[in-house]
Amino acid sequence: MSTPSEYTPPKVWQWDTESGGTWAGTNRPTAGATHEQTLPVGEHPLQLYSLATPNGQKVTILLEELLALGLTDAEYDAYPIRINQGEQFGSGFVEVNPNSKIPALVDRSTTPPTRIFESGAILLYLAEKFGAFVPSDSAERAECLSWLFWQIGSAPYVGGGFGHFYHYAPVKLEYPINRFTMETKRQLDVLDRQLAEQPYICGDDYTIADIAIWPWYGGLVLGRSYDAAEFLDVQSYTHVMKWANEIDARPAVQRGRMVNRTWGPPAEQLHERHAASDFATRTQDQLEAVNG
Repeated sequence: MSTPSEYTPPKVWQWDTESGGTWAGTNRPTAGATHEQTLPVGEHPLQLYSLATPNGQKVTILLEELLALGLTDAEYDAYPIRINQGEQFGSGFVEVNPNSKIPALVDRSTTPPTRIFESGAILLYLAEKFGAFVPSDSAERAECLSWLFWQIGSAPYVGGGFGHFYHYAPVKLEYPINRFTMETKRQLDVLDRQLAEQPYICGDDYTIADIAIWPWYGGLVLGRSYDAAEFLDVQSYTHVMKWANEIDARPAVQRGRMVNRTWGPPAEQLHERHAASDFATRTQDQLEAVNG
């Protein structure tokens, strides 16, 4: 392994706004709002403020799955928070999520309205509110929540670690790439072994554990994340591949991936979502055609 120039940390770290690569501007070492920006509010009780990153997809997929079950009270309005433009630091969003990360949800059916932030918390809140996609049996519920929190704890290695150093970092460094690749592949092996003899993460039923894990690890093995499928030899994780493809084929998953997506093919972008009919009438390709 080649050795890069050694870095000597200063006695007191200072934030260098010029370093950090593609997404450096989405983070800063302090909390709180940087500007006044009121959040829009739609007509439904559930108001989602998000973006179609893997963490954002978790929530929109679950909401679409709930609606597919006929649970009409799960209707929602979804507004994009453009993190590359710093909208996560607007005063309205910070009021909903003081950590300034998407997704964030407001349930206005309660008095006062309930704010929920962190994707795992939102999944659990919605699953319990609607009584779906989380087991009622105590042992099965414990298994489901174990895998849900496994994803919450492991995803930073995939996104913040492997994805950053392999794909986004301005300089490719062998040591961190090797370190995070090893951990990412270990996690894929954990999933592959879990899925070897059952169709879903927790057994025969599709749960919020699958919904949480799929956008990260499914996206990785399906070649949608970091251009890393060949590098990670994802085809060798045969059980994960089968699981990922089967979930990818679910209509609710396909709809959920589109919500708050502001990049990629215009036909796959639904910047805002207010009704089920929006998928047929308000995707970006249709809006561009109407607006010329």
